[in-house]
Amino acid sequence: MPDLIHGGDIYSAHVSLSQPILDFSANINPLGLPPAVKAAAVFAIDQCVHYPDPLCRELRSAIAKQEGTTPDQILCGNGAADLIFRLVLALHPKNAVVLSPTFAEYEQALATVDCKIHRHFLLEQDEFALTASFLDELTPQTDLVFLCNPNNPTGQVIEPSLLTEILEKCRQNYIILVMDECFNDFLDHPKEHTLKGLVPSSPQLFILKAFTKIYAMAGLRLGYGISSNRELIQKISDSGQPWSVSIPAQAAGVQALRETQYLKKTAVLISAERAYLTEQFTQMGLRVIGSKANYIFFRAVGHENLKNELLRRGILIRSCQNYAGLDASYYRVAVRSHRENQILAEVLRNLI
Repeated sequence: MPDLIHGGDIYSAHVSLSQPILDFSANINPLGLPPAVKAAAVFAIDQCVHYPDPLCRELRSAIAKQEGTTPDQILCGNGAADLIFRLVLALHPKNAVVLSPTFAEYEQALATVDCKIHRHFLLEQDEFALTASFLDELTPQTDLVFLCNPNNPTGQVIEPSLLTEILEKCRQNYIILVMDECFNDFLDHPKEHTLKGLVPSSPQLFILKAFTKIYAMAGLRLGYGISSNRELIQKISDSGQPWSVSIPAQAAGVQALRETQYLKKTAVLISAERAYLTEQFTQMGLRVIGSKANYIFFRAVGHENLKNELLRRGILIRSCQNYAGLDASYYRVAVRSHRENQILAEVLRNLI
């Protein structure tokens, strides 16, 4: 099976296996697509004889209400990845800083404009958490910084006091800070780990969010950015095609923002099942690290072929070997339903 850069590649898995695949490699809400969201997307199909609203007016208004901001501070895209590439194209940075390990799209996007990339390596001795040493990376020569909070794949959060120091140093050095908060909604206390409240006073800040994971809308492709920097938003908007968000995706997004009970149910489920998997893995002698979002990041020394062993049993997990700074003993699994998590734990126990 080809070893693609991300999880969720059920298509390659189906080529090598005829049995159903239990996918723990993509960090999608285990509750699945909310029925009303699915209905909204289906209903919108009839409108697809028209072009989508290129300005996503209704969707931006709904997002702004949800995020406590204004529609002119919202930019929608074909998933968060679309906005990452468009932002890099718009700014054409010469020097950028990214963490290692972290989400691969940042480096992929920066490479398209021949940007010099400096990796700040997170250390196992620090539990792969970001420390104050990162502040030394923020110099006048730096144009752009990507941070993921909570980080992917580690599930570690950045301490709020350090976050504000980073934001302030970016302001002093005229650095654009891209804060990826796509997994923030899965945290036990998401409001404690967001910079949204500082958007109005921080034109150097661009926050990334997505419907992908929290609403299980990965296939519909819908993300958005939040910034008070109108010039930056316009540049990013101009760097891509005008109809990047389809009519069904816009309709689904508007409906998703009404699903308050779904989010409450998600929070309860993720908190309980994350604790369950952490306990099970620890009992097996696996080292669980971070893992504060909807995925478990762990190390299984001596089990470097675990991904293939599980795949033969119909379970797909994420090997973290292709993350900079990690080796084949590191893995990530999504938090899924209790029954699915029981199956994973039982199969793992038999293997380990």
